[in-house]
Amino acid sequence: MARVLCITLNPALDLAFSLDQLIPGAVNRPHSAQLEAAGKGVNVARVLAGLGHDVTVSGFLGADNDAPFALAFQHAALHDDFVRVAGETRINAKLAEQSGRVTDINGPGTPITSKDLQRLTARVDAHLYNATPPHAVVVAGSLPPGLSLDDFRAFLKHLKASGVPLWVDTSGAALNAAIEVKPTAVKPNELELAHWAGAPLETSLALTQAVRRLHQGGVEQALVSAGADGVLWVNAQGSWQATPPSVTAVNTVCAGDTLVAGMLHGLLSGHDPETTLRFATALSADAVRHVGVGNPQADDFDSLQQQTRVRRLDDTITEGATL
Repeated sequence: MARVLCITLNPALDLAFSLDQLIPGAVNRPHSAQLEAAGKGVNVARVLAGLGHDVTVSGFLGADNDAPFALAFQHAALHDDFVRVAGETRINAKLAEQSGRVTDINGPGTPITSKDLQRLTARVDAHLYNATPPHAVVVAGSLPPGLSLDDFRAFLKHLKASGVPLWVDTSGAALNAAIEVKPTAVKPNELELAHWAGAPLETSLALTQAVRRLHQGGVEQALVSAGADGVLWVNAQGSWQATPPSVTAVNTVCAGDTLVAGMLHGLLSGHDPETTLRFATALSADAVRHVGVGNPQADDFDSLQQQTRVRRLDDTITEGATL
């Protein structure tokens, strides 16, 4: 399998509560609580490692509470190359209601200095410029305090210059900065894509046109996740739409991370576009049924794939898909 480097600049300890209904201002008693070492890049790494890839995780971790992460990386068979910085990694609270609504309360993160960024860049270069560089680099999640958009843009340009395919999954101003760099792939959701496009994307045609514009602007693999409405994917081979199976949503927190990992897995494995998109969409659908990332070993995963509809939106074939 492939070697992948997953970078999480602003990881978190996720404290997830499941409850019938959140009542603000009252004492809420959840059915369950789960504390997990997380962050978008860490979630992507978990899925990829579970699919058999050789995955290294990096980024910034607070030195004062890194033990849960070290244990989680060991359990998931991930190679830990995080830079430890002063302070504690943030804690995020996620309140998942029976209706499927999730309320996130996210901490700001551990402040990062220019020396911290230099240390991380050196760590990353050790992977990118050796005899066996990774087959792909994933940068996912928000930016920590102290890391400016200019810093982030420069960091992505540095990664891209290595020639290793670069996948980015972030949001807001960081997403716009990433798109400027023209990474190999980005995966906004429909609201994030609308913010980038500068207009509401209220029809399927408008959404498709925006994804195509993203691709035409230099992003080789342009993806957008639209929840129950599915996934749109545009690359040099053409355009596809996947509609996920109908499932009961319990927690949508890791669905997007699972989708990114599933898509990258398909491309790294040389699968055809329809197989890649069907697998990733079904895996993302599994993720919303429980807390955590999607599980390809689920008893009914084959059924989820069979229920996932994939259709081609055009007949354009110009060249093979690339990472």
